Amino acid sequence: MIQTLKIGLIVKPQGIRGELKIQPLTDDIARFKQLKEVIIDEKTYPVANCTLAGGTVFLSLFGIHDRNIAETFRGKFLCVTRENAVPLEEGRYFIADIIGCKLLVDNLVVGEVTDVFSSRTDVFTVKCVDGRIMRFPFLKDAILCVDVENKTIIADKKRLAEIACYED
Repeated sequence: MIQTLKIGLIVKPQGIRGELKIQPLTDDIARFKQLKEVIIDEKTYPVANCTLAGGTVFLSLFGIHDRNIAETFRGKFLCVTRENAVPLEEGRYFIADIIGCKLLVDNLVVGEVTDVFSSRTDVFTVKCVDGRIMRFPFLKDAILCVDVENKTIIADKKRLAEIACYED
């Protein structure tokens, strides 16, 4: 399993004191207020301050004290260790754990999850064994079992056929 999890994307510097504007990549934006440290490019930075405004996060990190330094972080991901990740409710998964899972239907491998698009309902992208690309929403009645430890997802054949779309 991946040991760090992406929780935000650094959009740009904010102001002249090195504050960073963050696009959250998590369901719970309030989780940023609890952060003690973050990882950017495998380097750990202690959090000095966090402000939430609408759906945006503004983060001040020790070691990033002016706009010029902050500018070098534009477009980079903000990560946390698994130990610092928020606990998940039953039936919830980290996208990093879903990507790479084999999709199985009737004990046959259909393909591998290559991406997850987060919206109101997560949409999985699967590269099928026949080379096609399939997308389908993560619906409870379509997914019978998710086993991130064994990297497998079991889907209901009939329901998956109803909701899956294929690229041409």
